[in-house]
Amino acid sequence: MEQSSDLRFGEVPETRLDEALALSYLAFLETPENDERKHHYETLRECARVGAYDGDRLVGLMATYDFTLSLPGGELPAPGLTFVSVAPTHRRRGVLSGMMAELYRGFGAAGTPLACLWASEDAIYGRYGFGTGTRGLAVEINSSRPLALRIAPDERPLRLVDPADAPALLGPYYERTRAVRAGRTARTERWWREEWMVDKDPEDDDMSPPRIVALGEPLAGYVIYRTKSNGHGPGSVHIGELEADTPAVAAALWRYLAGIDLAHKVTAWARPLDDPLLHFCADRDQVRVTGEETGLRVRLVDVGAALRARSWAADVDVVLDVRDAHVPANAGRHRLSVRQGTATYEPTDAPADLGLDVRELGSGYLGTVPLRELAHAGLVTEHTPGAAASLDTALRTDLAPFTVDDF
Repeated sequence: MEQSSDLRFGEVPETRLDEALALSYLAFLETPENDERKHHYETLRECARVGAYDGDRLVGLMATYDFTLSLPGGELPAPGLTFVSVAPTHRRRGVLSGMMAELYRGFGAAGTPLACLWASEDAIYGRYGFGTGTRGLAVEINSSRPLALRIAPDERPLRLVDPADAPALLGPYYERTRAVRAGRTARTERWWREEWMVDKDPEDDDMSPPRIVALGEPLAGYVIYRTKSNGHGPGSVHIGELEADTPAVAAALWRYLAGIDLAHKVTAWARPLDDPLLHFCADRDQVRVTGEETGLRVRLVDVGAALRARSWAADVDVVLDVRDAHVPANAGRHRLSVRQGTATYEPTDAPADLGLDVRELGSGYLGTVPLRELAHAGLVTEHTPGAAASLDTALRTDLAPFTVDDF
C-alpha cells in the first residue's frame, strides 16, 4: 500500500487527547458515557502516543501501555498497543503502516525487544509481524446440578473479599503465579482497581459488580466473577479469573461457582489450554469447551534480545533465516545456539536449517504454537529435516502460555 505524501507521523500531545478520543470513538463506533470516557481519557493520558496527521488534522492514533510480560524463566518490557484507530476518510492510505513504522523506530531507539496487543480484527496485525502469543478456551458449565468431580476438593473455608481489599490481597499472589506461566502482564494497583474491580462491567450493564472469593491462609487460590439475573428464570455466573495453587484448590473454587443459588450456568470467556478442570471434572457433557481463540499477540522487535532473555527446555543449535519486512535488523541468517540454558544468537553465513517470517517465530516464542505445525502448514521452511522439532523441544514450557488481561 502506497503511503500518501501528505501524511506525517509523530507524538500526540496531551493538549489533543480530546481529539484523539473522538477519533478512536469514530473508528470503533462507540459513544461512551461520561464515566467511561473519563476512564479512557486518563488511560490515554498515561500511555505513550503516536499519531498520523494530514495537515494539522489527526487522522490516526496508536498508544502503548507500559507493560512487563512474563516469559519462560523471566520477563521483559513489552509495550501493549491500544487505541489503534484510523479515520474512515483515510483508510488504505498507509496510515496504519506509517504509525507502525514510527512505533518500531521508537522501540529500536529505546532497545525494546517485544511488543504485544489484542487484535480487534484477526487479519490485520500478522502482516506487521505479530504472532500468536497466547490462546484461550471458552468454557461453560451446566450448574443446574452439582459439579461432578473426580478429585476431592480442598475443604478449607472460602471467604468473600471486599473488592477494595483485592489489590493488596490478590496482587502479590498474582505476581507470584504470573512468573510460572508465560504471556502474563504485570498489574499495577491502578490496573487492579480500574480494570478488574470496576463496579460496572464495561461489556454488559446487567452484570453484578465483581465478586471475589478466596481460599486459604496464606492465600492458595481465588476467583473473580460476576453474576447476571434472568428475571424469574435461572441466572448465570461469569468468570473473570480463577487462580489456584493445586488442582484441589481449583476444584473447590469451581464447585463453589457451580453451586451458587439461582444460577444454572457458569461461563468463563478465557481459560488456559491446559486447564485441569477439563480433566478432573467427571462429566464432560456438564463441562464443555465452547470455543478457542487467540489472545495476546506478540511481536519480536529485537529477535536476538528476545531469544536471549527466555529460558530453554533443551539445548539446540539451529540456523534461522528470518524474514522481517518492517524491522530490517531482524532479517537474515542467524545461528541460535542454546547450551545449558544460555542462548546466543549471532549472524552467520552457514546454510539455514529453518526459514520463517518473524510472525511465525513470534508464534513459537512463548511455546504456544509448535513450529513443526507451522512447517506442515507451509509457513515455515525446514531445510534440515527435524530442525523444527528440535527447536520446539527447546522452546517447550511446562504450562501453556495464557492471559486474561485484555486491553
